Amino acid sequence: MADKPRSAVADYLVYFVVRIVVCVLQALPFSSACACARFLAWLAYRIDKRHRLVAQENLATAFPGKYSDAEIDRIVRGVYRHFCTVLIEIAHMQRKLHVYNWKQIGRLVNGDQLIDAMLSGRPLLIVTGHYGNWEMAGFIIGLAGFRTHAIARPLDNPYVDDYLRSFRERTGQRLLAKHGDFDKMQQILDGGGVIATLADQDAGQRGLFVDFFGRPASTHKAVALMAMEQRVPMIVVGAPKLAGKYEINSADVILPEDYDKSPDAMKAITQRFTTDLEQLVRLAPEQYFWLHRRWKHQPQPKRKKKAA
Repeated sequence: MADKPRSAVADYLVYFVVRIVVCVLQALPFSSACACARFLAWLAYRIDKRHRLVAQENLATAFPGKYSDAEIDRIVRGVYRHFCTVLIEIAHMQRKLHVYNWKQIGRLVNGDQLIDAMLSGRPLLIVTGHYGNWEMAGFIIGLAGFRTHAIARPLDNPYVDDYLRSFRERTGQRLLAKHGDFDKMQQILDGGGVIATLADQDAGQRGLFVDFFGRPASTHKAVALMAMEQRVPMIVVGAPKLAGKYEINSADVILPEDYDKSPDAMKAITQRFTTDLEQLVRLAPEQYFWLHRRWKHQPQPKRKKKAA
């Protein structure tokens, strides 16, 4: 059955509402906007029962026996509060953050590792997850004068997609479509460019299953495959907010040549960056997007061969 055609009028009305909301948030003082974020988080927690239950289930799976039901509920409330605040920070980022004051808001952890990788002359894959404020990390890297590209799925609403694309690209990044821009990705890497990607989404039954918080998690193969085929180093980065500042944490550098003799290099690399992301999440669990069904798909049991 063919998809129902989208209504250009409805899409434009949604776009108009988004522009109004962003303008209002930008007009408010930052402290007042953050107060709005706390209210929105409270409201979303109350009415979004489906995702709230997903987050509670995910946390119980990731930390078996560590947290009581009350503590899990507190973390879930923190997840809503964190990501509503991130939206406010993104709306204010271009006006509030600049090259002279970014150290008041963020700091580099293992910064030499990141800078060395960016200046090595080799192409680079920055691997991160839905954790902390990954947009802030990209913005700060852009303020440092580095040009990066980020892989993202285009939104269905073309007006909102164009607006958010232009908004995000003012931070120094260029966006690449998750599906359809593979040739561009190859050209960027061939030219020694930098591509950032989120690598913590469920990849369906055909994904590569690796351990994440002690349970198999379907993970996209493309990141490790690109690193191996294009001989591209990877750096795992997280951006949690700790002690009042965002830490742009360069957790690990993964070199594809280290896996040339591995019997399953693609799985080994995927497991390594997934473990790195897990260690980052453990620093601030309330800043991870537990609302996503990360363990939605599980390995299917192998069928037994029929006896002759």
